[in-house]
Amino acid sequence: MSASTPQDLSALIQAMTSSVASDNAQNLLTASQWEMLAPYLVPVNLNGSEVLFAEGALDRNLYMVESGSLSVHYQDSKERIRLALIGPGSLVGEGAFFAHRPRRATVQAAAPSRLWCLTALRYSELANRQPALGLALVTMAGQVLARRSIDSRRRVAST
Repeated sequence: MSASTPQDLSALIQAMTSSVASDNAQNLLTASQWEMLAPYLVPVNLNGSEVLFAEGALDRNLYMVESGSLSVHYQDSKERIRLALIGPGSLVGEGAFFAHRPRRATVQAAAPSRLWCLTALRYSELANRQPALGLALVTMAGQVLARRSIDSRRRVAST
């Protein structure tokens, strides 16, 4: 998608603003910041049960969930599968985004879902050009990571 084509993020903004989930991404962005962010995001549409990324993957993409539901799962040391669900208004991928480490879990669509992807490369470009926006984004992602790390039931959702 070219940078000159405006993307409609209204449904994503609504999801970020209205989510009441314990691990939601608090919308810290102004309307003008959302406009500046739009060209850096790529829409991702997933069908039910489609894998977004697998445990061990090396990418650092950060995803904002506009709609649908994502299942996060991995096998622990006793080979038990752990699950968490991520819904609209939250983020996924924040763990690898910050840690520069392989994905800790597999994420797949539990229902048809729409997300917005921000690659690490595009984030670096954005942070260099719009430092206040870059800071607001990492603050949002950091809040999600912190909320998930406090709640032992949600900790698995940190991917």
